[in-house]
Amino acid sequence: MAMSAGPLLAALLLPALLLSAASAADSTNNPADQLVSLVNSNRTASKASSLSDNQGLGCIALQYIKAYQGQCSDVRDKKPPESSFAEKFAPDCGVQVATLSKITGRLVACQSKYPSPPEALDILVNDAKDLQVLHSKNHTEIGVAVSGTDGGGPYFWCVLFSGGKPATSFKVDGEVPKTAMHPGCFSGNNDDCAGPSPTNGAVPTIAGASRLVAALLFVMACALAL
Repeated sequence: MAMSAGPLLAALLLPALLLSAASAADSTNNPADQLVSLVNSNRTASKASSLSDNQGLGCIALQYIKAYQGQCSDVRDKKPPESSFAEKFAPDCGVQVATLSKITGRLVACQSKYPSPPEALDILVNDAKDLQVLHSKNHTEIGVAVSGTDGGGPYFWCVLFSGGKPATSFKVDGEVPKTAMHPGCFSGNNDDCAGPSPTNGAVPTIAGASRLVAALLFVMACALAL
């Protein structure tokens, strides 16, 4: 018996929709993820190990940026109190405090104009001390964040390194870090994220996840119609 035109078209579209949905779910259109890739490429080229991209640590890096309150001049000389990780950063991200691991290094930079990930790496690593942090053998995981300030510049990049166990450290309640606490992009969450621009403070999007849900709902509807 021949299939009617509607179900037949739906059947033909199912594989393409599923492929599109999977692609959307694995999107890496995120400047923070791009910087992670650059860091790992730099490390492996120098015979250091590649680092695990931890979304909980990435979200904490975003909160770390927030602590500077847009003050570029504080980046080189000041750091948020260590107590902030347990008392402020982790709770704001939904990261379980009991799973926090030691921060083994950090790189922070701020510019009035938005630097691309390759430019940001050059700014973050500009002396022998920074290079030592980048290549340290004490690191096992990494979290990166980037954000503008008040919808524009200055723009902050933050890289946090940890020596924790990637499978158990910086665990997030509900498996997805909170992102509404501060606009910006952070690494490891597999979502698209709009990069900063003069009118955009790096506001994260959930385009990949929303496309996946929409595609799956359509697939389910088509399946019921067949």
